[in-house]
Amino acid sequence: MRAAIAGLTLSAILAASCATSPPPLVLQPLPAADIAHADFANPSLWLCRPGLADDKCKVNLDATIIAANGETSIEKYVPVSDPKVDCFFVYPTVSNDKTWASDWTVDNMEIDDIKLQFARFGSVCRQFAPIYRQTTLTALRIASGGPQPEGERLPQGVGGYADVVDAWNWYMANENNGRGVILIGHSQGAGVLARLIAQEIEGKPAQAQFVSAMLLGSTVLVQPGKDTGGTYKSIPLCRAEDQTGCVISYASFRNTLPPPDTARFAKGSGGNAAACNNPASLASGQGVPDSYFLAKGFLNGSAGPNQPAWGNPAPTITTPFVKVPGLVSTRCVTKGDYHYLEMTVTPDPADPRTDELAGEIMRATGPDLNWGLHLIDVDHSMGDLIRIARKQAAAWK
Repeated sequence: MRAAIAGLTLSAILAASCATSPPPLVLQPLPAADIAHADFANPSLWLCRPGLADDKCKVNLDATIIAANGETSIEKYVPVSDPKVDCFFVYPTVSNDKTWASDWTVDNMEIDDIKLQFARFGSVCRQFAPIYRQTTLTALRIASGGPQPEGERLPQGVGGYADVVDAWNWYMANENNGRGVILIGHSQGAGVLARLIAQEIEGKPAQAQFVSAMLLGSTVLVQPGKDTGGTYKSIPLCRAEDQTGCVISYASFRNTLPPPDTARFAKGSGGNAAACNNPASLASGQGVPDSYFLAKGFLNGSAGPNQPAWGNPAPTITTPFVKVPGLVSTRCVTKGDYHYLEMTVTPDPADPRTDELAGEIMRATGPDLNWGLHLIDVDHSMGDLIRIARKQAAAWK
């Protein structure tokens, strides 16, 4: 969805067990783009999957920590050696294909999003991220005067959600083997997973393997004042870090730029309210998040110019990610029909770190408030999501 916003604004199965490490999966020819159902036994249909020769989750995730006094240190990323649960990820709208729906060939946007939003979960779980024929940026740009997508729309029931269901069913039949699984998605990916949980998991045998879901930058509905109802009949919101069988969901807005009446996320409907549970403090709803921000720039330039210098003087940063402990705080708030995660940057004259944290979609007329802080929905709470996933995995086992 980060890439989608840019368009609106700047317009593999493991080999049999043996005594030695299994050989990497060999890529197979991609399926034809017009088939209704792809065979997800094909490792070429996965961005991340155990045994892939070119696993997009195996990347540099080191981070530079900038302390409140300006001193820096390096946090080295360490993947888990013996993961007890799995993670299944569906990425947001990122395809730059010129058609209504993306094809099976990924570009840098899908790869970059895996690095930003999912790869770090390798410190907790085995990772599965299927490719799917999603709604493209081109299709989304029509609303802002963009050109008509090329070709015809895919038939109803082909691509998109159906692809993810096929990938999920293949995973459950061939890789799950009774393991717990955490489902993670952002924006379009979160919407797809929300539907999958309602139709394929809740009340079905697969719910026995359901550790939790993290549906971010989207809207999950609950009955007012309750943790259930709305989107799901019985699956509740998570209120403790070791709670399992539950959902985490929120959409982010800046404290000084609350959602307008036309905001795309966090609005209640049908007598239900939008869910908001804060990863920094599931119990209280407010806290100081453990963030991992991109050190330089934003996906597809979707937030305008690069993030301002991380400090004064500007610190030397050689890692792809930056951590600024204590710089921001988050809390769930209700304003009118909106229930959302409010992020605040607190300036401190004694703190040489930046007081400006980019994150809105920038248009010629200024920030697009309808999207809030959609660009950094995952970034600002990534460390908390990882911590919660680790505790939930341990509790599920």
